[in-house]
Amino acid sequence: MRILLDTHIFLWLVDDSPRLTPQARALIANSEKVLVSSATIWEVSIKIRMGKLRADPDGLIEEMRKNGFEELPVYARHAREVAKLPLYHSDPIDRLLVAQAKVELLRLVTNDAHLAPYSDLVVVV
Repeated sequence: MRILLDTHIFLWLVDDSPRLTPQARALIANSEKVLVSSATIWEVSIKIRMGKLRADPDGLIEEMRKNGFEELPVYARHAREVAKLPLYHSDPIDRLLVAQAKVELLRLVTNDAHLAPYSDLVVVV
């Protein structure tokens, strides 16, 4: 299975947070490919600047490499897919991650149950 990590899931994994469920850890460990969107680093950078998050974007990029995760760039086809999504959720980064999962046929691993109505590709853990 190929999976895309939602921002919270990626941050919890990097921090070895107890909020990351055993189910999520097993899913990540047993996936053939784990991807992290460039939009995740963008979201983290925005939240750092706003004072809502303390993190190091360079360190997160290094963690991606160390864990063998692949970066998923944001392509025009992903942005186009966002326009087709119903307005179940208003967060633009979350909507982009859903669009990326749909276009690339990835499972989006998230803790946000509000994303579940978008697709059976969304896995809420």
